[in-house]
Amino acid sequence: MEVTAVPIAFLAIVLALGIPLLAIALPFILIFGLVWLLKGRPPRRSKEELTQEARTMQQINQGLSRMEERIEALETILIEREERKVTHDTGV
Repeated sequence: MEVTAVPIAFLAIVLALGIPLLAIALPFILIFGLVWLLKGRPPRRSKEELTQEARTMQQINQGLSRMEERIEALETILIEREERKVTHDTGV
């Protein structure tokens, strides 16, 4: 099997780009890993905290739904006013 120029060129490109990238990324990976080991996993939240968070999210969702309904009602009022103004101005 003969070694061609294409695989050698490909290998040269991979090495030329890979080594500097690895040299840049490796310190960040090591620092991140060290911080992760020292800090440890985040503390687990209790069931009560998760329940309260879910309740809060539901309340926010309900509030946003009501706000959306009010905005739609206001848009309807504005559109109707504009239509009345146009028909009044044109005399139709």
